[in-house]
Amino acid sequence: MTTPIIIGSERSEAGLPAAWEILRDGGSALDAVEEALRRCEDNLADHYVGTGGLPNARGEVELDASIMVGSSRAFGAVAAVKHYPHPISVARAVLERLPQHALLVGEGAELFAAACGFETAELLTEESRQEWRAALAVGSEESVEGENTAAGSGDVAYRLAAADLVRRLAPHEGPWGTINVLALDAGGELVTGVSTSGYPYKYPGRVGDSAVPGAGNYCDLRFGAAACTGRGELSMRATGARLVVDRLAAGDDPPTACAAMLADAALLPDEFRAELRTLALTPDGRHGAAAGQPGATYNVMTVGDAVPRLLPRLSVDGASG
Repeated sequence: MTTPIIIGSERSEAGLPAAWEILRDGGSALDAVEEALRRCEDNLADHYVGTGGLPNARGEVELDASIMVGSSRAFGAVAAVKHYPHPISVARAVLERLPQHALLVGEGAELFAAACGFETAELLTEESRQEWRAALAVGSEESVEGENTAAGSGDVAYRLAAADLVRRLAPHEGPWGTINVLALDAGGELVTGVSTSGYPYKYPGRVGDSAVPGAGNYCDLRFGAAACTGRGELSMRATGARLVVDRLAAGDDPPTACAAMLADAALLPDEFRAELRTLALTPDGRHGAAAGQPGATYNVMTVGDAVPRLLPRLSVDGASG
């Protein structure tokens, strides 16, 4: 029997205790990962995942999520989903109910969610709306809200300012970004899941690495699992999560594998560079993480833990923005 363990990125502590109860009682890693991320998606204080996520440049919350099973490498994901507060559950439904596909986006993902009976909700909270309006305050109230009239100079200026924000606006100070959860259950199954509302004020329809297999999420029971947070475009270009798992397969320990991926991604030219982070878990329960800034951490729960333990990530020089 395998000793169960669950790890997660910053802010996963909102969901790990409930997920650990599932693993502790002999439940599956798949159930645990979904439960952890659902709890995070419901955390209204977190503006980078689920309900309350910061919206795109048009003021609409679009969510991405994925989940992957190590034994089969089955993958389910959704991207650019509006109105559905638990994209991780819709992603799992893609994995289990629509095995001929792996990724659904936008209207198609919403159609599938409706067919599965998932409930809709208003994802843009008043707090997130106010943050969005403050960030895009470039003129009168009319330029923000708009009217059913021909665009004037103020409307054009607003759209140009919104596009500029897509290129340059940085998140607020403190932990932000995608949430990763990786779990190993008593039966030896390994599962990883990712959920996010994406980069704040992003261009509408933008999909980052979280919904892309091999980029933001990858899981192979032979070698291990990995997931990424931060600058998703870099992770997609580096196939970050798969690169970490490949390094595990080559014999690296988890922190070294994570650091190698960040070092590789740091070689890519990117005028919008921002920090990228990653973490990994092996089938025998070893784990580790890396970041482009010192002081970064990740969460762990296993036998004997009543609350998540905070562990340091390996800091990789030159891997941040």
